[in-house]
Amino acid sequence: MKLGTGLFTCQRRPGDDRSGVEIYDEMLTLGRAIDDAGLASAWVSEHHFTPDDYLAGTMPALGALAAVTDGTEIGTCIALAPLYDPVRLAEDVATVDLLSGGRTTLGLAIGSNPREFEAFGVDLDERVDRLVETVDLVRAAWSDGPLGIEPRFHDVTPDVDVTPKPAHDVPVMLGGSAKPAVRRAARIGDAWCAPSSLSVEGVRKRVEDIRRVREEEGLDDDFQVYVLQHGFVDDSREEAWAAMREGYLYIQRRYAEIFSGESVDELPDDRVQELRDQAIYGTPDDVVTELEAYRDAVGDDVHFVFRTYHPGIGTERMVECIDRLGDEVAPRIA
Repeated sequence: MKLGTGLFTCQRRPGDDRSGVEIYDEMLTLGRAIDDAGLASAWVSEHHFTPDDYLAGTMPALGALAAVTDGTEIGTCIALAPLYDPVRLAEDVATVDLLSGGRTTLGLAIGSNPREFEAFGVDLDERVDRLVETVDLVRAAWSDGPLGIEPRFHDVTPDVDVTPKPAHDVPVMLGGSAKPAVRRAARIGDAWCAPSSLSVEGVRKRVEDIRRVREEEGLDDDFQVYVLQHGFVDDSREEAWAAMREGYLYIQRRYAEIFSGESVDELPDDRVQELRDQAIYGTPDDVVTELEAYRDAVGDDVHFVFRTYHPGIGTERMVECIDRLGDEVAPRIA
């Protein structure tokens, strides 16, 4: 079982008077800590046009993380595929992969926020087809020779030979929890990421479905399962929850606003309890026990993305958590 962390969103909570430069410098500090701790991966997330400056430039962020890490996998969890020009995306990912020495994973999803699609001039009804075309085009772009594809949504000729090529075969990870999204990942992806809303049993059922689909399709190449969940490590469950609570609930309020289009000042008490129940937090023993439940359900090769970046809770506090993940958690689940 591998253990990574993130997801860097670089949001500014109300009352945070740091400059944008300082917030992005925090991301790099945490990236160095992840690498120093020997954790397997570090991840960035994407949204656009938010008042709290949610990270929008995934590839520049990954390029910066590539420069401050040596052995850590770096990737997007998740990039919004329909909003990209796939050839430019392929070029940018290849550049990051060369900078990192072949450590990049491209995580993609269809997106769901109508305002983002409207601002980019993309039809929301086309998002699945655009995702599939993006996967096809980036893979063709990274392969030897011309694209050989006549795309539906993008004005590029099939005889274009896209350069540079990445340093390794960049895995394409797809997200989503609905059955069509999970089965699409099984058929066209190299990996699937289980979102934090899924229970252990929910993850198990979907992984079982992925394996069944891949067997039916005769797909026997490597396929990686990632699991995403929020959490924190401290000396007790109470201290861990106190450390992560405000940043974690802030993220969830902002997601509720992004997807509803309405202001959300406070989450209902039942939603807060639901989110607390979903999270994994406490002592190293507490965290190991809960992570082992995923390994038992999915298998030893699961890659767990333990989301410890909670905006505004303090850089030192997050570095301490990362250090403890590396020293007291990761070795026990390897």
